[in-house]
Amino acid sequence: MPLPNYKNGSIVNLMTSVLQSYNQQYRSQYKALPQLPAKEIKEATNLIFLIIDGLGYEYLQKYGKDTFLEQNCRARITSVFPSTTAAAITTFNTGVAPQQHALTGWYMYLKELGIVTAILPFTPRIGGVPFSKTNVDPKLIFCEKSIFERINVAKYIVTDLNIVSSDYSLVMTNKTKRYAYKNLNQLTKTIKHIARNVKNKGHGNQNKQKKFIYAYWPYFDAHCHHYGAASKKTLKHFKRLNLKINALAKQLSGTNTIIIVTADHGLIDTSKERSINVKYHPKLQETLVMPLTGERRIAYCYVRANKVKQFEQYVKQKFKKECRLYKSEELVRKEYFGLDLENSKLLERIGDYTIIMNENYTIFDELLGEKRTFHIGNHGGTSKEEMYVPLIVIKC
Repeated sequence: MPLPNYKNGSIVNLMTSVLQSYNQQYRSQYKALPQLPAKEIKEATNLIFLIIDGLGYEYLQKYGKDTFLEQNCRARITSVFPSTTAAAITTFNTGVAPQQHALTGWYMYLKELGIVTAILPFTPRIGGVPFSKTNVDPKLIFCEKSIFERINVAKYIVTDLNIVSSDYSLVMTNKTKRYAYKNLNQLTKTIKHIARNVKNKGHGNQNKQKKFIYAYWPYFDAHCHHYGAASKKTLKHFKRLNLKINALAKQLSGTNTIIIVTADHGLIDTSKERSINVKYHPKLQETLVMPLTGERRIAYCYVRANKVKQFEQYVKQKFKKECRLYKSEELVRKEYFGLDLENSKLLERIGDYTIIMNENYTIFDELLGEKRTFHIGNHGGTSKEEMYVPLIVIKC
């Protein structure tokens, strides 16, 4: 069961390297990544930080051998726990682990609002408008300091049109100049345009020419969800990505540019036969005070005080093969979520117990009026497919 290597081998350590490349005085409980020291990237005119959502290291080794991306893969590093977008993207955006930023899965119970939410859209779990439309300030939920507040050069965001102006994006990017794209061609063209043509404004002479370009591509993950990581459609999509990034690197040749390509997590293929729907387990349902939160591969359980024994016995006996059961506080003590002091909101967002699924099993529940779509590819767990991501470094 691979776990995050917060000491010197995870995406949070990568962010320390990036932040120290712009500010030598930056200090964190998370050391810089040895495979990419700050001094190696600090002189780059353009630093392009490209996140390919879902591109696991194991996928790259199995399906991407001898591709441009694989040839430039410098190291295997870990995601965070849980190995999922909400937690890992927030680590990229803040430079700290879930222990500090306290975003712990797609579904989260927010005590402040008294409701289970879909945290990145910032909406109630079942539909509804973003909470910001009801006078809830997103800054009170997404409250960890952004990396863009710490980087003292011109900064640019390149992300999908559907999320470029979301509450989460607006808070995390801290008024950084944002560019939207509609497709892969626009993504790479926009990055090239910023690196080569956009003139910086408002920066001192020392950093006048430098640019930090943060780019995000969500559709590899989407392909894995819908078609599976092992599918031909996903492989076709990966090959397009590989060609486009190769072409981008050639177009930026001679510009003193470094492109860092990495991912928030990988995915593991699952099956309906190995999917547990809680509604078919009423004895388990009656022990819970609210819906499951987290992900299908790692679920947080809020348990009735007078049903704790029943809950533990049911999970351990009925799902002995399918999962491991932990008290959530135990995982915090064992540093699954990160190092050092935890966010004061963390414990209330991870429930009383955490279920971590074995092999490629999943677990989920459904609320009244809710129809959960089955995903072939899933993430959040501690398999090597989910936990390991590549560190790809391309110098132009």
